[in-house]
Amino acid sequence: MSKTILVTGAAGFIGSHTVEAFLKRGDRVIGLDNLNDYYDPARKRANLKEIRQALAQTDHSQRFTFIEGDIRDRKLVKQLFEENPFDAIVHLAAMAGVRVSIGNPELYYDVNLMGSLVLLDAAVRRSGQRVSTSKLPSFVYASTSSVYGNTRQIPFVPEDPCDRPLAPYAASKRAGELLGHSYHHLYGLPFTVLRFFTVYGPRGRPDMMAYKVLDNIFTGCEVPLYNGGQMHRDWTYVTDIVNGVVAAADTPLGYEVLNLGRGEPVLLNDFVKQIETLAGQKAHLVNKPMLDADIAYTFADVSKTRERLGYDPKVSVSEGVEHFWKWYQKAILQ
Repeated sequence: MSKTILVTGAAGFIGSHTVEAFLKRGDRVIGLDNLNDYYDPARKRANLKEIRQALAQTDHSQRFTFIEGDIRDRKLVKQLFEENPFDAIVHLAAMAGVRVSIGNPELYYDVNLMGSLVLLDAAVRRSGQRVSTSKLPSFVYASTSSVYGNTRQIPFVPEDPCDRPLAPYAASKRAGELLGHSYHHLYGLPFTVLRFFTVYGPRGRPDMMAYKVLDNIFTGCEVPLYNGGQMHRDWTYVTDIVNGVVAAADTPLGYEVLNLGRGEPVLLNDFVKQIETLAGQKAHLVNKPMLDADIAYTFADVSKTRERLGYDPKVSVSEGVEHFWKWYQKAILQ
């Protein structure tokens, strides 16, 4: 049975893949994105074009409505909820980037927390009373492994207190998790927190490492290599992340916090070398010390996610990097 899904951040990296996944299985999708200039909006428009091209020979594209708008626009959001009986809200829209948030914390809190509040209010219609969860949409909230801060618990487990964020971005996302709990408690809203680990793949953001390494090779732009590349990241391919997102939208769990990662940390230097091998050229990165807002190691414990959602990441880092390289050649170099 098809569903009606609201996807915020629909034109972005993970959002565009999520929209495509829902459409391919027959759902109706309302995509909301303000196409902000955190990176070139042309890249986001290109993502939307890729969705439409991928679905051009099917009737799936007829079930996708894209709306250029802001999650902080209460009037717009209220109208969307009044006009559409949403079965699920997949909330991916956010100001991203740990380092950038240090310079503009006001914007990060306004978008990431106040924008989430607007959506939560619309989802429960501020009923003032607890209602049956069968009458409410499931709410999937995209969080981040950054909320763990410099935890000593390795691998990272969802039960970690996460009470020592290292940057405003992480703090704003953790605040959104807690706000979701209050709306679950007050109104019965099914709210699932998904903490994304380092996501990469086709349509990746230009500020992400895989993209920046190739940009360095082919355009010569300066790219920092923090801590000499001696940092481990739990690189997770975008389709594995999306499979987890879709499963969460389909599976109301009350209030739950889950990790979405691969569970296999890889050294940043080794990740860069795989990209260089495929490109046939060496990147010339600038060594810089690790920032105070960074951590040296991320490692997702996904056992709980496997149990609750049947989550099973399948794409190895070597396969994922090859897929990304092929997309970059076609989408960026041609």
